[in-house]
Amino acid sequence: MSSATLAHFRAGRAWRIDGWQADAALGVDADGRLQASAEPAGASLGRWVLPGMPNLHSHAFQRAMAGLAERRGHVHAIFPDREDQKAAIPGRISQKSEDNFWSWRETMYAFAATIGPDELKAIAAQLYVEMLKAGYTSVCEFHYLHHRPDGTPYAPPQAMSLALIEAAREAGIGLTLLPVLYISGGFDGRALSARQRRFGHGVDDYLRLLETLRRQQGDEVSVGIALHSLRAVPEPALREVLASGLAATGPIHIHIAEQVGEVQDCLATRGARPVEWLFDHADVDARWCLVHATHLTAAETAQLARSGAVAGLCPTTEANLGDGLFPLADYLDAGGTLGIGSDSHISISPVEELRWLEYGQRLATRHRNIAARREGDSVGETLWRSALRGGALASGRPVGELRDGARADLIVLDEASPLLAAREARSLLDSFLFAGNTPLVRHVMVGGRWQVRDFRHRDEERIARRYRDVVDSLEIA
Repeated sequence: MSSATLAHFRAGRAWRIDGWQADAALGVDADGRLQASAEPAGASLGRWVLPGMPNLHSHAFQRAMAGLAERRGHVHAIFPDREDQKAAIPGRISQKSEDNFWSWRETMYAFAATIGPDELKAIAAQLYVEMLKAGYTSVCEFHYLHHRPDGTPYAPPQAMSLALIEAAREAGIGLTLLPVLYISGGFDGRALSARQRRFGHGVDDYLRLLETLRRQQGDEVSVGIALHSLRAVPEPALREVLASGLAATGPIHIHIAEQVGEVQDCLATRGARPVEWLFDHADVDARWCLVHATHLTAAETAQLARSGAVAGLCPTTEANLGDGLFPLADYLDAGGTLGIGSDSHISISPVEELRWLEYGQRLATRHRNIAARREGDSVGETLWRSALRGGALASGRPVGELRDGARADLIVLDEASPLLAAREARSLLDSFLFAGNTPLVRHVMVGGRWQVRDFRHRDEERIARRYRDVVDSLEIA
């Protein structure tokens, strides 16, 4: 491609895979891809330029319920719709008045019943604007809200998926859509409850949905596969989907080992822990993203690291739900790959996800600088680099690096901020992640187009106004 067809930029410092490059030249072609540039007079991007962060796990509709599940609730069994488990698994059900993931799920189910395609599009577009302003430039949408609340299909059946695609295009964020296969209500294979019916597909219908949605793929949108969890996908269905031609390409995501109760039920019904069982029954490799993977043995931690699969960590959601802490130090020591997601969107900030990934480990171990495994290593650089790599793999898109051929997804930090005063390259990412809560992402480019300039999204007022109208109409507060 000739130099004349490129848009030329220069960065005071640009973050490459091996660290900061001073006075970096970046070219952006007509397709929104980065190309080599030797133009000395490119437009200045600013002093500090980073690859945009991929968000590897999102349930968009939950953004509008953030903050609505923070009151002490009624006593719930671990699986509220299976009281007989008290007898089936002795000691499995706590008799204390404790909120946990399963009680939170009741609030989520009630809220989900209020969401249709128009509501989903409005909520998702607002969420994606907020992601962009925080420094996320692409998102993996783990989408299981497929049908009407009574379980009957919309017309067309992919209406809810299309709402997410339209929202992503409207906001200008890159999207990896992950339609979710959800078949059963538990490890015992029981039917979906009334509240779960809108999530469900048979395998044939699910594969038809995937095939239909893959016709929407392009530079802005890709489509992968999501298996909701081992409790929701029986073994025969898992085998059938993975054997299909549609599983030959693209990322594969699954919720796994998020709660202790899930691990106990998997042991009771399948004779193995969830991660152990999955590795025994599927060829897990770098195309896989194991979301949460919180409760691992040492052997599972090492196996996950060896596989090249991504541990999809969502620290603010995991903290909000009381899930537990991922074994970060052991996983990094084993060479494991990780990425971050905002999941339930109780927070929308890669800074906060990475900060609390590190802080949770510090609280548990009573030591500092856990992610930096060698003397002199930077926690901020280690975490940012790791999350970029894992997020790119989980999204199945050429993102997460400022290199030739990658999408021109980048963020420019506010060099005028007092939080970055007197900071040089050696301490920049540590200051970005650990120096406070003032927004530092000043400009955001996605696919070669500016989506955020001077902290403002190009269409945020209209999108926010529609979001407020829609959420007001839901009467959920």
